[in-house]
Amino acid sequence: MEENETYKNPWQYQGRDFVGSDIGDNYGFVYLITCDQTGRRYIGRKYFYQKRKPRAGNKNVRRRRVTSESNWRNYYGSCPELSEDVKRYGHSAFVREILSLHKTPGKTNYEETKQLFINNVLTESKEDGIPAWYNSNVLGRYYRKDYFETVEEVNTST
Repeated sequence: MEENETYKNPWQYQGRDFVGSDIGDNYGFVYLITCDQTGRRYIGRKYFYQKRKPRAGNKNVRRRRVTSESNWRNYYGSCPELSEDVKRYGHSAFVREILSLHKTPGKTNYEETKQLFINNVLTESKEDGIPAWYNSNVLGRYYRKDYFETVEEVNTST
């Protein structure tokens, strides 16, 4: 895609559409997706590039990993709950914002984890008691079910 590229529901970064030429020497980004219909949010990370082994052709040729651009333009996270809402409400009901850009996978991963804890994604609820965030775990180690209290639980524990 060229500089004047457009893609559906583009990522926003610092108040404008983010395009391929904006990647520069960055490896990945941390993002926030917000559903206009429900107000629920999701924090995640995405790499601009992926490495894969090409399909086997000649078995005598040593296969090297090939780097190619990832599907970052069309990405809406890996969360099943979020995916269901994207199907239900449509892509245009979601605001996709890049929070930060990072030069290495390690810095991208660190910032994602930091943002998940700073924003209390496992414990924050909306007024109706529904989780405010689509995120259901952090690092596959900390789970919403272990920390989240519904409005009813809070009212009965006081």
